[in-house]
Amino acid sequence: MKNLDDLLGEGVRGRYVLVRADLNVPLDGETITDDGRVRAALPTIEKLTGAGARVVLTAHLGRPDGAPDSRYTLAPVARRLGELLGSEVALAEDVVGTSAQQVVGGLADGGVAVLQNVRFDPRETSKDDAERGQLADALVELVGTGAAFVSDGFGVVHRKQASVYDLATRLPSYAGGLVLSEVEVLRTLTGDPRRPYVVVLGGSKVSDKLGVINALLPKVDQLVIGGGMAYTFLAAMGNSVGDSLLQQDQIATTKQLLDEHGDKLVLPLDIVAADRFAADANTQVVPSDAIPQGWQGLDIGPRTVERYAEILGSAATVFWNGPAGVFEFPAFAEGTRGVARAIADSDSFSVVGGGDSAAAVRTLGLDEQRFSHISTGGGASLEFLEGKDLPGVAVLEGRA
Repeated sequence: MKNLDDLLGEGVRGRYVLVRADLNVPLDGETITDDGRVRAALPTIEKLTGAGARVVLTAHLGRPDGAPDSRYTLAPVARRLGELLGSEVALAEDVVGTSAQQVVGGLADGGVAVLQNVRFDPRETSKDDAERGQLADALVELVGTGAAFVSDGFGVVHRKQASVYDLATRLPSYAGGLVLSEVEVLRTLTGDPRRPYVVVLGGSKVSDKLGVINALLPKVDQLVIGGGMAYTFLAAMGNSVGDSLLQQDQIATTKQLLDEHGDKLVLPLDIVAADRFAADANTQVVPSDAIPQGWQGLDIGPRTVERYAEILGSAATVFWNGPAGVFEFPAFAEGTRGVARAIADSDSFSVVGGGDSAAAVRTLGLDEQRFSHISTGGGASLEFLEGKDLPGVAVLEGRA
């Protein structure tokens, strides 16, 4: 697929370049609590502005259900982007309306504008090709003849949406640096990775990860399990899990996985249990087969951290997606911190699979440079590893 270097080689000075970025950041009110995705978008934006392009960013934030919602405005993102770029970033008050037309029309060479949350327009996520096409056509009209499209929001390339897929069928289209690097890294994992190849999966539900578990088990040397989904595996082994998160309807499935791949699946040895789901809950460390009734597991225990660190320390390739516990509460963050440190300290080619895992690296104050790659797209990276065709990648490769 054509990339950013190809576009820059054609010349962009004075041209509008519509960039689909992933700026879906976590907010506390109007305060961004993790600006990792904004910073990840900078290299592509700076290359374009440095070459004199008029950059128009389209992005989403949260799930506003197809209508304007002040809780999901991109205003905090535009402010943070301006701070990081060291220049003003104009924000349109709508997606393709009067404000967008005025803001885009007023851009100078090297300028940057952000359109309002594209999911404020219901056509963005419509299942109807014609409706999505109408929005894509309106976006093309906004930037005019001679514009180009750069897809740089890896976190959304698994969605067939107007600003991801349909735009790429209407404008000369290029993969941004972020999308290109993500695809290259993930293809390393799906190709012939160096061994031992260890995958660490966390998160709350087995059902959310079942597809990628089935896809990875034949390919990995060990699959290490943490997070809330570990308790469904433990229950499938006949263990008491107390009041821990449990997917009863997945026990038969996890039991079959254990029967067929028990030599590869690695489960917790001990658990940090709590008497309630709260930051200030009473805690105790218990064996993973003896969580008391009335208590719930919220993190892996110290013996488990030691065991997982041993496995990760000898790995040549590591993929990690999903925290080991409720890392947002300090009392239950040590498992995730221990896993992250073990990966960072290893000599492996290490990939952090976006989402909560990437947030945990930053929240826990770990050095991002100690990981080979931190993905910006949790869902997209999992679907890629699962072997699914990602619409936003397929269209760039001319396969759509």
